[in-house]
Amino acid sequence: MRAILVVNPQATSTTAGGRDVLAHALASQVKLDVVETDYRGHAMAVARSAARDGIDLVVAHGGDGTVNEVVNGLLADSDGDPAEIGRIPALGVVPGGSANVFARALGIAHDPVEATHQLLHALEHDRSRRVGLGLADGHWFTFNSGLGWDADVVGRVAKRRGKQTTAGLYMRAAVRSYFRPPLGRPTLTIRVPGQEPAEALTAFVSNTDPWSYLGERAVHLNPGCSFETGLGLFALNGLGLPTVFKHVRQALATKSNQRGRRLVRHDDLPMIRIDAAEPVNFQVDGDLVGQRTRVEFFSVPDALSVIV
Repeated sequence: MRAILVVNPQATSTTAGGRDVLAHALASQVKLDVVETDYRGHAMAVARSAARDGIDLVVAHGGDGTVNEVVNGLLADSDGDPAEIGRIPALGVVPGGSANVFARALGIAHDPVEATHQLLHALEHDRSRRVGLGLADGHWFTFNSGLGWDADVVGRVAKRRGKQTTAGLYMRAAVRSYFRPPLGRPTLTIRVPGQEPAEALTAFVSNTDPWSYLGERAVHLNPGCSFETGLGLFALNGLGLPTVFKHVRQALATKSNQRGRRLVRHDDLPMIRIDAAEPVNFQVDGDLVGQRTRVEFFSVPDALSVIV
């Protein structure tokens, strides 16, 4: 088996020593090349080349941003068309970021050493899992995408992102973005199959649940959503403080079934279209993509094989 280990040395919990241990362990089972990323988009370029060269496995060692880049690289030649996905390398993940939502959702240990042992054991026993992905405006996402408030938060955090990224930083960014939204609060019009259009002020689209973590606390918006189902939609048509507090409380409760008169929520959707009255921030897997006035989201079943 030929494999490439993609390491983001800037990720929160990656170290040179950890990289060497991981590389040595993997090299005992596969023919391995190691690449350290040194610019945004580097992991995507490496994964794209790996797919074209017929590599069997690409292991991402970094945070959710690194994983997202690798996934988009593996699927780059599909040009955003699910029907064009051919044979691509399997994905392995060894967490190295602060949240590691995708890895946690797959049951991968947060500790890189434990995660390495899990990966080696899965390789030894030829164990993998097919997962569905989301596709939004040509960008693949593994766990979440969104327009509005959450994307505002992501954009604010990105300006200060570094080794000290913490849950507290996200909380402060959420509060500031709530009271001072950088682009205001344009109305979003949401269209899903079989339903009348609905209006909202912020929208989250999930590919699995939990959607994120607040420290060790899981954040649940669509508990019925998983890698084996369609997309989950969670949108609010009001952002008054009582509404926000209510849904934050429900989101932090274990597998709470979110309810509320300001809530627009659906599970297992094949597609979602969201139009904005004015440009709003748009994020995928916790990275700000830019501003959009329309995004179509698609569920793509069995898009990727993950060693787990």
